[in-house]
Amino acid sequence: MTDSGEADADSDAMVLLHRTTAGGTSPADPLPFDGDSVLRRAGADDGRPFILGPDGSYDRDLNRFLRDLESWGVRAENSRIAYSTDVMLYCRFLHESRAGKSIWDTDGADLRAYKSVRLRGDGPGKVSAATWNRSIAALDKWVQWSLYEELLPAEPFRYIDKTVISPQGPKRVRVNADAEPEVPRQPIRFLSHEDFMLWRDVGLRGLLPNGSPDSRWRGRNGERNALFADLLICTGMRLGEAAGLLTAELPPVTRRRVIGDITVPAAVAKRNKARTVYARPRVVRDLHHYLAIERDELVQRRRAEGMYEAYTDRLPVRRANRHALAVEGGTTWSYSRIGTADRVRLVQVDGQGSAVGPLWLWLGENGLPLRSGTWQSVFRRANERCAGFGLDFDVHPHTLRHSFAVHMLGLLLRQTVRALGMREDRRFTHAEVKRLLIGNPLRKLQLLLGHRHEATVYTYLDVLDDAQEIVLAALDDWDEQAAAIEQIRLDAEEER
Repeated sequence: MTDSGEADADSDAMVLLHRTTAGGTSPADPLPFDGDSVLRRAGADDGRPFILGPDGSYDRDLNRFLRDLESWGVRAENSRIAYSTDVMLYCRFLHESRAGKSIWDTDGADLRAYKSVRLRGDGPGKVSAATWNRSIAALDKWVQWSLYEELLPAEPFRYIDKTVISPQGPKRVRVNADAEPEVPRQPIRFLSHEDFMLWRDVGLRGLLPNGSPDSRWRGRNGERNALFADLLICTGMRLGEAAGLLTAELPPVTRRRVIGDITVPAAVAKRNKARTVYARPRVVRDLHHYLAIERDELVQRRRAEGMYEAYTDRLPVRRANRHALAVEGGTTWSYSRIGTADRVRLVQVDGQGSAVGPLWLWLGENGLPLRSGTWQSVFRRANERCAGFGLDFDVHPHTLRHSFAVHMLGLLLRQTVRALGMREDRRFTHAEVKRLLIGNPLRKLQLLLGHRHEATVYTYLDVLDDAQEIVLAALDDWDEQAAAIEQIRLDAEEER
């Protein structure tokens, strides 16, 4: 049982926590009650967030809502944690500022008071309009669920009809009256190839800005973290998709080529829509190198310490190939059906049933799966390290997905130009660029990114207005550029 990081575990506040599948059930800070016994009585699932009251009480209906989020359309793990946190914070506000009120007794006046504090206040808890609207979405989801379950006699908040523009055109929808007007879309943030490599090498690998080693660097997972960033920017995968990869899902490599691509299974993809991503041979080879050397050495050490035998809630796996695995007992599971909550429990076992190691690809120092939240922290620390050298970067996992999309647009446009028999060095007007991109190239980008509607990727067209040099950039030159920059660094080291 671990604290989510959003709530302090003290006696005067609601807390949001989740149970872990291994490593014990003790929170980082002691709780004023025996939380584990509360969970055992309530039958709380492992790996799922849950809310406890300030006295350790466990509201069965409220926590049942959190468990039902996936079936109510909130399928991504990060989204479920965000929704759970938003509900918990509102419960905390009601308890601390509305005379100990329960969420089941809330009304519109409570929500308006909460909005005044969260959106208009000056304290550390002030949030942006976009974050406030996400909180509203979480509370509205709770209202819909509670009405369906007949736990509320009526809607506690006021709703109004509004016309919105959707990919299918204008339509009328009901919205919470306390939601903020549509927040203007922020400009897409992306990195050039050179900026990405500088951020990666300084922030994640611990080098100095000139490419030389930093004697003060104490990081132990720089190459692993840099490889994860390479995977994101070269495939456009979402954070949860890349973080949840299993070792058996990596395409095999030979001395000459990579055999196959990476499939994002429906169970971990957004909206349960599977897709294929095309990883560069260099990145796939680096993944296998990590798997065979750094990761294997870690797993062998932790296995010798008995770490995986103590993995109390493991799902033993007898055999695994690229498409399915066989758990103990003979049941075969397709990867398309294995969600994140089960993926972290998968442990390979040998013929005697002894645990060999997790199937989850990315492991922490303790030999256990790294969750998406840890990667967010890794990126934040990389930004802070870069700032120490005067490098102004604010890179998040989704920034790399945007960077992939923008550079992929350049490649798709170049292919279109070639197909039309036009000169590649021609300078296009903005109108010409957008005309070339409408149609099949954007459909390709939509499939690569896993968006539901082709119109969603139109937003990347705006980037081309201010960065036309990217239009004719060749994405397939990246590997050569990376090799050249790496050679320059090696030459510099030899000269010293």
